[in-house]
Amino acid sequence: MGGPALSDPERATLRRLLGAAKLEILPLGAVLAELPAIEPGTTLAVTASPVKGLEASIALGAQLRAAGYEAVIHLAARMVADRDHLRRLLSTMAEAGLDRAFVVGGDAPRPGEYPDALSLLRDMAEVGHHLREIGIGGYPEGHPTIPDDRLLAALRDKAPFADYMTTQLCFDGEALRDWLRARRTDGIALPVDIGIPGAVDTARLLRISARIGVRDATRFVLKHGGLVGRLMRPGGYRPDGLLSNLAPMLADPDAGVRGLHLYTFNQLERTAAWRREYVDAVGD
Repeated sequence: MGGPALSDPERATLRRLLGAAKLEILPLGAVLAELPAIEPGTTLAVTASPVKGLEASIALGAQLRAAGYEAVIHLAARMVADRDHLRRLLSTMAEAGLDRAFVVGGDAPRPGEYPDALSLLRDMAEVGHHLREIGIGGYPEGHPTIPDDRLLAALRDKAPFADYMTTQLCFDGEALRDWLRARRTDGIALPVDIGIPGAVDTARLLRISARIGVRDATRFVLKHGGLVGRLMRPGGYRPDGLLSNLAPMLADPDAGVRGLHLYTFNQLERTAAWRREYVDAVGD
């Protein structure tokens, strides 16, 4: 375990948040083989694949729910064709008992009627929905194509439609702290799930990136250029030091952190083994 020494409250917070962490997975069939590594009742966030479509994410979510897991479905606005499509998606989710969604802009090359998350959120409110919880994204390290002032304005506009926000994948504790402190100063009070990587094996990450698509893999590398060196270390990446670095913020009630969101890249067995080891270590 790396990073500074932890206080007892910080250790307790890390144990609690890691025990209840949400695990993000990709809608690829192989992920089902790794489910036995994860305890039933765990919340799994199913991303949206421009190749497979939102229907594939919902279908996987239904399988997860039938197997005893909680599922959060990513609804990518640019992948929703129109209002009729939106109604069908929401109806299918309701029939499967899926009542939690995470709304993002998405990356479909030819978007439908919804160019961004805000437009989809507004239409969801107008048509009505069964969802008991909706999340939206935050960008601690900014966005490659959207200026910071526009990101802030969009976050303010989306906040009334949401129950919480989740930060995009980030390996920089200072950036996470600065972003969250700034958002609280801006008056954005939504609870936040802090998004960090799980235990990542380099070779498998690259294989999955290739299956997602070259464009997505390229964007990931460009956005996280400093990550490449860390991933190439023997054993891949482990977020021990990042968690220790974040512990004071996670334990601070004024920060409004409600949970952790682990980006697993479908490496559930590896992430589950690391999580058990880390929780045992902070319990010592």
